Amino acid sequence: MRAVLLVIAVAGILPAQLPEFYKKVDRVTWIVPDLDKTVAAWRKAGVETIVERGELSVDVTFRGQIVKAHWRTANARVGDVWWDWIQPVSDNDAFAEFLRASRGGVMALMHRAPTLAAFNAEIERLRALGVRPLQLGELGPVRFAYFDTRADGKYVLGLQYMEQAEPDPPAPGPIRITQFAFVAKDAEPASSYWAKIGFPKMAVTQSTSTDRRYRGAPAEFEMKLGWHRHGKIVYEWALPLKGPSTYEDHIKAHGEGFHHFGVSADDMDAAIARWESLGYKVAQSGGWGEAGKPGSGRFAYIDTDPIGGALIELLWNYRAPAAKK
Repeated sequence: MRAVLLVIAVAGILPAQLPEFYKKVDRVTWIVPDLDKTVAAWRKAGVETIVERGELSVDVTFRGQIVKAHWRTANARVGDVWWDWIQPVSDNDAFAEFLRASRGGVMALMHRAPTLAAFNAEIERLRALGVRPLQLGELGPVRFAYFDTRADGKYVLGLQYMEQAEPDPPAPGPIRITQFAFVAKDAEPASSYWAKIGFPKMAVTQSTSTDRRYRGAPAEFEMKLGWHRHGKIVYEWALPLKGPSTYEDHIKAHGEGFHHFGVSADDMDAAIARWESLGYKVAQSGGWGEAGKPGSGRFAYIDTDPIGGALIELLWNYRAPAAKK
């Protein structure tokens, strides 16, 4: 008996062990109010791999109750991540609940468990940590689980298992995701929450960005930045201190949560011109480091909020010119 109590006590103080599959985001669950508008806009923006799936009727367990949910769906391969767009048709499940609360946007980051046993074990591990399933279900060969993490963690943690899954090759196109980014009012609560699950504590830095502009005019926005560097793609957390800024805009429009995809730009001016030719202006921009020197760069948020509730952030890093032969 004494040995059992010792094991329980030690388990209570040891940090949670994060499974290896969390190092990669396999898919994002993106809830939209108008699927046709979203698909047309991203297809025009150069996402060539979009497949429209039509309307689905799926039995799911939502907050412990079995319901029949109806969705319109489409998905696309963007780099090495799947974007799953979902327009709720019924109003009785997690997707409809998110749309009511946020008016649309990226709801969840999904991770793929390598085996069914690993999928089930992770559900039980999270239960033991006090993280309850939000929505569970099956869709063909896919089992999925969304966890009730949004209130404390600012986004929904998702898990899936797919029978006989093959590695997905990167997709061609102009969007190469290098960052998943969120906005929150305070770093510490979210950092502590994810640390309980096994993610590393956030490293928080004060932004020292230069040449700040907001919707075409010089600006004085201030923010701290939180960093999760546990996987292939960095998670950035924007913590607004002073505005106006796109971070404050997002909180007002959608609440705290997923804010933007960071995307590499080989030529910043050309990338901005391309988006502007499609009708999407730069909402916020700036730089870092000493312009024209190693370690410097530029960022520009493209205002794609009207087509789904998330922005694209163009990121350009200075590269020294190649030496002439």
